[in-house]
Amino acid sequence: MIAVFLRELRLALRHPAEALAAVLFFVIVCALFPFGVGPSPEALARLAPGALVTAALLAALLPLDRLFAAEAEDGSLDLLLTAGLPPAGLAFAKAAAHWAVTGLPLLLAAPVAAALLALPVEGWGVAVLALGLASAILSLLGTLGAALTLGARRGGVLLPLLVLPLAVPVVIFAAGAIEAGAGGGEPRPFLLLLAAFLAAALPLAPLAAGAALREG
Repeated sequence: MIAVFLRELRLALRHPAEALAAVLFFVIVCALFPFGVGPSPEALARLAPGALVTAALLAALLPLDRLFAAEAEDGSLDLLLTAGLPPAGLAFAKAAAHWAVTGLPLLLAAPVAAALLALPVEGWGVAVLALGLASAILSLLGTLGAALTLGARRGGVLLPLLVLPLAVPVVIFAAGAIEAGAGGGEPRPFLLLLAAFLAAALPLAPLAAGAALREG
């Protein structure tokens, strides 16, 4: 499992375009909001929590449709599954690598996006923490969706339709945490709900994804 994770990191370092595209998408979407709603800092600050979370989750979706596709096309996925590696372990390694390659760069770009949306500086730390938990959950849910749609026609279209409805609670809790942190409230309940969601997804999503890979 660790070998698969390290292999994914090496491949990402050789081809950094996907991670860079996700970060650029995140920043550009946040930069477009002032043009759409006007430059008023008050209006932007009200939209900032939801806009940050939604833009980050959509950006993290970009590389998910190729998560298993390359290995399935060249036959290496079958070799991995028949070499004794548990399918759930393979799915977990893929999810961890996706978060390391996509989620971490999004967190580094979060302060820039928060500044573009006029989010008060007091909420930046909570925003990074909430986005970290939310992006980790999406990596797990996205791995499950990628496994379920592997080999399906127009799998890239089906994947967001499967994953985004499951991510609605994540958007609500993460945006609530950022809004509370920026407004002087208490973000802890929202962060705890995100952590609970992540604790449930950590074992369940890889198991379900592994079952889908094994059946596929």
